[in-house]
Amino acid sequence: MSRFSMKKVLVTGGTSGIGFAAARRFLAEGARVTITGADAGRLAEAEHALGDVVALAADARDVGATTAAVDEAARRMGGLDIVFLNAGAARFASIETADQALFDDLMAVNARAVLFTAQAAARHLPRGGAIVVNTSVNGRMGMPGTLVYGATKAAARNLVRTLAGELAPRGIRVNAISPGPIETPIYGKLGLSPEQLQGIAQTLAAKIPLGRFGTPDEIAGPALFLASDDASYITGTELVADGGWTDVMS
Repeated sequence: MSRFSMKKVLVTGGTSGIGFAAARRFLAEGARVTITGADAGRLAEAEHALGDVVALAADARDVGATTAAVDEAARRMGGLDIVFLNAGAARFASIETADQALFDDLMAVNARAVLFTAQAAARHLPRGGAIVVNTSVNGRMGMPGTLVYGATKAAARNLVRTLAGELAPRGIRVNAISPGPIETPIYGKLGLSPEQLQGIAQTLAAKIPLGRFGTPDEIAGPALFLASDDASYITGTELVADGGWTDVMS
């Protein structure tokens, strides 16, 4: 396939999970790809595994670094056509355990970075360009224990709508891919014990009509669809990929 032949693509948070899967699929379909990541070791490993990519260090919490990475990606590739804003963070907390530090950190990664990375990218994107944002079903539902995380993802979803309206006159589309539970390393970063993680996994899988977690490739595919010309008349929407969890009774 060559849907993205010679397209210039930036994937933030491209070192593992959904971002890595998307970068690999963009490459397979002919794109030139730049990935970003906050951890130098994982960034080097991803660069080696993917092959012909540009790998740039940038922490989504640092607006200056992320903006510089966008500009550098455009410089190295000779422009930008597609941006997949995938970088994100997840830590769960309830009304009793949430604190300001957690709120500020998750909001910085999951919402502020979306706005300012999109702002930087919009300076380079041509008519026909596309931005895809990785949101979450937690932004659509009131799941106990995800108080802060869900709020940041809801903020990201609203940014998608507003950015879509602002960039539509320039012919730039903005959409969201909203994953349900996915088998990615992010679950290991929730600050929970292996036993707690196993309990959460079993509980969630029982509620998902398809009966399992999704895979990174099962999110990368819909994300690439939204970035492609196949979705040329779609903007401002959120495509939910959650095994039926939020819309089907199990």
